[in-house]
Amino acid sequence: MESLIGTTIDQVPANPAPTDDVLATQSIGYWSGLAHASVTRYLRDAMARNDVTQPQYWVLNRVNGGPAAPSREEVVAQLTHLADGPHEISRVVDQLLHRGWLRIDDGQRLHLTDAGEAARARLRELATEVRAVVHQSINDEEYVAALKVLRRMVANVGGDGAPGNPF
Repeated sequence: MESLIGTTIDQVPANPAPTDDVLATQSIGYWSGLAHASVTRYLRDAMARNDVTQPQYWVLNRVNGGPAAPSREEVVAQLTHLADGPHEISRVVDQLLHRGWLRIDDGQRLHLTDAGEAARARLRELATEVRAVVHQSINDEEYVAALKVLRRMVANVGGDGAPGNPF
């Protein structure tokens, strides 16, 4: 296939079964947006069936994931860029405290309770199952190649290269 980079072309409407030549003219914004929305919806629906939200899973992982127990402020600062609003992560911490999945020590540090760790482990299994569905018929080489292309596109437009979504 001849490279179309730098060639002026008409945008072709998205087509679910295009030839490679047609696919090369389609918008990355459309396909990356559709992939993000579809995968996020699938994951969040799976989590909702387990009475949990994706931000709750992020918080459980963050509280579990460091060398030292984090404060509420540290968790909020580290996860707010992923959230739907500036107050969501703080609310999630409150939800998890109320649910008994988190506790606060005398130094105002957050810790998982036994129930919180059990929930985190269950959700990790669920995330692994969702990943298997999303990656069905896609080998690791194809997946890595796709991510490298997306990372290059982000860099090409001055993206900040922030760390990936913790799921």
